[in-house]
Amino acid sequence: MRYLTLLLALMLSSQLFAQQPVLISVTEASDSPQISRHIYGHFAEHLGRCIYEGLYVGEENKTIPNTEGVRNDIIEALKELNIPNLRWPGGCFADTYHWKDGVGPKDERPTIVNRWWGGTTEDNSFGTHNFLNLCEVLGAEPYLSANVGSGTVQELIDWVQYTNHDGVSPMADWRRENGREAPWKVKYWGVGNETWGCGGNMTAEYYADIYRQYATFMPGWSGETEIYRIASGASEDDYHWTETLMKNVPYHLMEAVALHDYAVFDWSDKGPSVNFDDEIYFKSMEQALKMEEYVTKHIEIMDKYDPESKVALFVDEWGGWYDAEPEVKNGVLYQQNTIRDVMIAGTVLNTFNNHARRVKMANLAQMVNVLQAVILTDKEKMIKTPTYHVMNMYKVHQDAQLLPSKIEGNMEFRELPSISVSASRDKTGKVHISLVNIDPENEIPVELDVAGLDIKNIDGQILTSDKLQDHNSFDAPEKVTPKEFKGAKLKKGSISLTIPAHSLIVLQGK
Repeated sequence: MRYLTLLLALMLSSQLFAQQPVLISVTEASDSPQISRHIYGHFAEHLGRCIYEGLYVGEENKTIPNTEGVRNDIIEALKELNIPNLRWPGGCFADTYHWKDGVGPKDERPTIVNRWWGGTTEDNSFGTHNFLNLCEVLGAEPYLSANVGSGTVQELIDWVQYTNHDGVSPMADWRRENGREAPWKVKYWGVGNETWGCGGNMTAEYYADIYRQYATFMPGWSGETEIYRIASGASEDDYHWTETLMKNVPYHLMEAVALHDYAVFDWSDKGPSVNFDDEIYFKSMEQALKMEEYVTKHIEIMDKYDPESKVALFVDEWGGWYDAEPEVKNGVLYQQNTIRDVMIAGTVLNTFNNHARRVKMANLAQMVNVLQAVILTDKEKMIKTPTYHVMNMYKVHQDAQLLPSKIEGNMEFRELPSISVSASRDKTGKVHISLVNIDPENEIPVELDVAGLDIKNIDGQILTSDKLQDHNSFDAPEKVTPKEFKGAKLKKGSISLTIPAHSLIVLQGK
C-alpha cells in the first residue's frame, strides 16, 4: 500500500512538473534597435520555374492577367506582404549573367545556357527593366547581385550608371533609348555571390582583394544615389571568411557582409519536402536552429573589428532546402511547403529580429516555385504557401522597436529548445510577440511577463495544422491558413497561454 501511495505521489508530482509553464519576460529598453523591415526581404533567381512560368509569363500572354509580363495575382500577393526588397538575378546564376544581354529589343537579345540550373536555354526576355519596374510597382528596394565570377569591373560600372545616373552619359543615354527616362536609383549592390563556391571558388584572402577593386569603382555620383556595397559572405560557420573581410577591407568600401545558411542536414540526401518522418523533421530543425549560433558568432567577429556597427550583416539567402519534386516539369529546386517550413521560418525570423542591431537585411530563398517559396504556380493557378502566411503574420515587426525577451525553463524537443520568441513595439504603440513551439507532439504552457509594457488588451493569430506534413495544394489551397487565437489571457501584467504542438502564434497587445 505504501508503495502504491508513493508511486501515485511520484506520478502526480511529475505531472505537475510537466505542467509548469515556460516563463518569458518581455521588457522595454531605451537602447534597443529598430527591426529593419529589410529582414523580411525576398530573392528571385533565374532558376527552374521562379522567373519563367512563375513570376513572368510574358507581355504577349492573354490567358494570365499580367502587368508588363508579370502575373497580377503574384503582384497583389507580394504587395500584401509589404515586401521591402527583392534580390536578383542570383544566386549562382548572377556570376554567369551579363546584364547587357537583357536590355534593348527582345528579338535582338542573345540566348545563353543556364549551366547552373538544369542546362535550360535562357532567352533574356526578363531583364533589368522588367525587374526594376516590378520593384517600383511593389514599392520594394531592388537588390542587384553583380557578376564578379565571369564579369568585369567595367561591366559593373556600366550597370550602376545605367540604373542610377540622371545626367548625360553613354549608359544613361542608352537607358533612355530603351524607354526609361528617369533612373531607378538602385541602392543595394552585391559584389559577387558565394565567391567561395559557384562564384569563383576563391579563397577569402583573394576575394577580399577582388572586392576592394570592384568596390572602389562603385560609389554613387555626388548628390545622387547612395550605394550599399555588399560583400559576398560566408557559408554557415566559415568564421575565417568573415574575419578576413572585416580585417582586410576598409569600412569606407563596404556597407554590409553577407551570410548564407540553409536548413540542410545532408547535401547528398536532403530528404523529401512532404513525406518526411520524425527523424528528418528533427534533423531539419536542428540545422535551422543553428542560425542562432552562426549569426551570434559572425556578429562577435564583426564587433571585434567594427565596434560601432558601421558594417551590417545581410543574411541574403536562407530557408529550407529539400529534394525537388520529381514529377514537376522543369521543376529544378521545386518543393512543397509544409508546417515544417512554418517552424523554420518562425524560428529563423525570431533570430533575425533579436539580432537587429547588426542584422539589417535577410532574403528568403526563394519567392516563387523554388526552395522555401511563398508562392507556387501551375499555369493559371497560384497558391500561397504556409511560409507566405508566416511572412504575412510577422510583417508587424517591420521597422518596429525590438523588445528584449528572455526565456526561463524552456522545454526541450530532444535537445533542441522548444520555444522561440521575439517581440517589438510598432510606431502606433502596439506590442507584437511572435512565439513558436517546434515540439511535434506536446503543447506547452507559457507565462509572459509584460508588466512594463502597459498592455490593456490582447488578441492574436495562430498558424498550425493537424500534421507536420500538411501543406497547401492546388486542390486544397486553404488547408494551412492563419486562424484567430483566443487562448491568451491577460491579467495583472502577465499573459498566460498554451501553445499547441508545432504551432506559431503572433500576439498583439494594445
